[in-house]
Amino acid sequence: MRMFSLAVQNFKSSFRSYVSLILSLAFTILVLYNFSSLLNSGILNQLGETNARNIEICIQVLSFVIGCFMFFFIWYSTNVFLTKRKKEIGIYAFMGLSNQKIGKLYMIETILIGCVSLLLGIIFGILTSQLFVMILMAISSIAIDIHFSISLSSVLSTSLIFLVMYMIFVGKGYINIVRSSVLSMLNANRQNEYVKQNIFILLIKAIFGIGFMAAGFYLATKDAGMEVMFNVLTAVIFVVIGIYFIFGGFLPLCIQALTKRKRFLYKKERTLWINSIVFRMKKNYRTLAIVCVLMLCSITALAFGFAMKNRYNSMVHFENTYTFQILSDRTGRKEEFKKDIEKQNTVTYASAVEVNVIDKKYTNTTYSTPVAVIPYSQIKTLAKDTNMEFALPMPSNDEYIELHHIYLMSLTNDSITRKETINGIDYTSIKKTATPYLGYLQENMDYMIVNDEVYKQMKPLGQSFYMYNYKIKQPENFAASVESLQANPHCHGLVKIDPNREDIKWIKILYSVSIFVFMVFVFASGSILFMKLYNDAFDEKERYDILKKIGISHKALKKSIAKELAFSYVSTLFVMSISSYFSVKAIGNLMQASSLLSVNVISALIIYAFFFLCYLVSNYLYQKQLRL
Repeated sequence: MRMFSLAVQNFKSSFRSYVSLILSLAFTILVLYNFSSLLNSGILNQLGETNARNIEICIQVLSFVIGCFMFFFIWYSTNVFLTKRKKEIGIYAFMGLSNQKIGKLYMIETILIGCVSLLLGIIFGILTSQLFVMILMAISSIAIDIHFSISLSSVLSTSLIFLVMYMIFVGKGYINIVRSSVLSMLNANRQNEYVKQNIFILLIKAIFGIGFMAAGFYLATKDAGMEVMFNVLTAVIFVVIGIYFIFGGFLPLCIQALTKRKRFLYKKERTLWINSIVFRMKKNYRTLAIVCVLMLCSITALAFGFAMKNRYNSMVHFENTYTFQILSDRTGRKEEFKKDIEKQNTVTYASAVEVNVIDKKYTNTTYSTPVAVIPYSQIKTLAKDTNMEFALPMPSNDEYIELHHIYLMSLTNDSITRKETINGIDYTSIKKTATPYLGYLQENMDYMIVNDEVYKQMKPLGQSFYMYNYKIKQPENFAASVESLQANPHCHGLVKIDPNREDIKWIKILYSVSIFVFMVFVFASGSILFMKLYNDAFDEKERYDILKKIGISHKALKKSIAKELAFSYVSTLFVMSISSYFSVKAIGNLMQASSLLSVNVISALIIYAFFFLCYLVSNYLYQKQLRL
């Protein structure tokens, strides 16, 4: 009981230094609970079976990502906590306590932190679960009935995941203390500190850092056909390793080089903070690298969400190019079908095109679906009838234009020249277009646009059919014309597009979820850096007390602290900003999305604003801790 009372007393006295850790853990638990509650609430069933299944898969994947992040965050935070407490714990050894009892004291105090974090995370998770779903659906523009409920299974699963992870590192800390000597515990918080590093080693690390990052940037933006996904994953590994070496080698090398320039070092009292950065860099560079990687993940998550939103809008526009698409074996029926539709609706525009599906025995195709051939002149006329953009060059006799649909994600390389062999003749692709000339039916087959002469030569090699396309003024009223069209004897196939169909609404959810992932990573990165710098303030008391005694003014010390803290924030933001350009560009290439540069800039500005606030708070608390 005395050990428990002592642990509680220590927890109360040091609570202020634990606030950032507790809030960070609680926020992560909150998000994990909300995702779990969303899956278990049954609300997603209102979106239909397909949407619900796809959303559940996405949220499960994201929950796994957050769980992995939680694991490493707990690992880091408990290590920082253990290092900070070891000196105090070492004093207990001089008081006669055994390492086992000291370990128990550490365990109790650490468990208290975990329990408070878990309690706050679950309570606020329950209170915000309905708000979470409302915001998620509001951002996604999806209307569903939302009801408040407490998911006991989500509470238990979230608590179990957190406690299992947390107790692993609590046990690890206990073993570490039991096996430690008194001297090592007293010197733990000074380990690897105030050590000027070898220039040659730093140079090697700097070269590795620049090399890995350059290779990662190259792979992230490189087109390589079906190897795109592999290149992206490899790029992620290279960039993370590169960031580690940049903070462990390149930045310390640059800072140490500045210390050798006396004209720079002795101006504006730079020696107070430059040397402090140099000597503490060996201890802090891993934290700076972790923060930078988390910030990079946050921007990438948000960019991915915007890319998915743009892709959803493009897919909806693509599918809704026409309301009706009719397949017939007769030519010249465009006006006839139009009259059938206009019995109940008004046609906004109409088009017709002849398509020839080549028999597979005449092809040596790389396509998985049959090859359909369309004459160039008819596509040009179709574009004019529907007011679509048309800037396609006329193919020569051995050329064709690829007409394909919009993919959710593309692993192909648009720069690779494709060739098709039909009836022993090779045809080379000269251009690709995803303009929805054929609307929904363009998604179900691969089309080759050839010149009219080549089309005539290919016509005997396959079976021709005629496609008639219509867009009505009120697409929601499409059902009124269905009966008239189906009654027409020349209508052999009818595709009708419901503008309110919800088969792909799950894609919009990814945009909303990515915002929350963005927030988790931003908050976590800020918390880690804030926690690290705030803990450093405890270690700097003696040094700043000596500086005050030898006559250094409070104003000069405050400026030194502000600049030392600014280096930690600015260096991570600078490396993140450069890396984010390539990561966002890679997302844009993978999604074949329009430029995401604006998303990159907005995301970076949000992070800048958040970290500026963290800087002001940490600077204030740092100076307060040092009594300046």
